[in-house]
Amino acid sequence: MADVTRLVTHVELDGDAPPGRRSLSVSARLEAVLTDGRTVVLLNDRGWTSSLSGEGPPGWITAEEIEETARTVVGPDEPGEDQTHVEATAAHWRSLAATLTHAGAPTAPETLERLPRTVHLGPRLRAWLG
Repeated sequence: MADVTRLVTHVELDGDAPPGRRSLSVSARLEAVLTDGRTVVLLNDRGWTSSLSGEGPPGWITAEEIEETARTVVGPDEPGEDQTHVEATAAHWRSLAATLTHAGAPTAPETLERLPRTVHLGPRLRAWLG
């Protein structure tokens, strides 16, 4: 049975880069990387849009800012009504662990929370950043 070694968030432009470079829409996919080389998609429904009110100069958003936002959007999410931060965080990691169990790689939520997390910028996004 394969173990999870790390979590990777893949971010890429969502659609075509908008004209004028005034806004940026990005999709994010969180994957678990297993010791046998396989990956398991944990989240594939995340993303965000950033924009400027005026024409954006080159470099108005950096790769580091995108990476930081990517780590945030894949969770844990903010708590819902009648939920504390601790409860929301625990629910997030339990959900990801359940996905891995279903994929044949059972992992404790606490283990997932401690794994290294990296962000991979897709080729279109890297090109957009210049």
